[in-house]
Amino acid sequence: MKLKTWQIDIALALTVGATFPVEAAQPSGTETIVRADNKAEFCAVAAAVQKEMRPGGRYEFVDNRERDSVNARLVDMQSLFDKHDTVAQMDMPTKVQLFNDQEAVNAVLTRRDDDRLVCQRDAPLGSLIPRTTCLAYRETELRRADALHYMATLRQVPNPNMGAGGL
Repeated sequence: MKLKTWQIDIALALTVGATFPVEAAQPSGTETIVRADNKAEFCAVAAAVQKEMRPGGRYEFVDNRERDSVNARLVDMQSLFDKHDTVAQMDMPTKVQLFNDQEAVNAVLTRRDDDRLVCQRDAPLGSLIPRTTCLAYRETELRRADALHYMATLRQVPNPNMGAGGL
């Protein structure tokens, strides 16, 4: 029980703004995007996140379900800052709620970040020697969309080999 309490205290200390490196607060491979210690900072961060989730923004590939989740968490955090102007004024349960909301938003935005590198290891056609290919997430999503568009276009073109008798 003491270990669990100790872990929660560390997490809350990180939320309150203790001077630990970001890597100590975040699991490997994630980034702190949404973090604010007062209402004014939070409003600026929330507005920036909303802007970046639009087409052409850094998080434009956030799907509708994730966008709804991020928006709901931002509204929840806004209500916490409406009650308390700073994190220092919040009680422990409120800090835990704020921390959990921040982590959920940061997880979605980190996963959908345009600049995130996605690496894949595979053997090219005709070869047994695997190679590693890394692309920015934006590039992988644009290629995927292009492939879907191409496939849809192919479905619309009539096949001259399919006569009246068909297969």
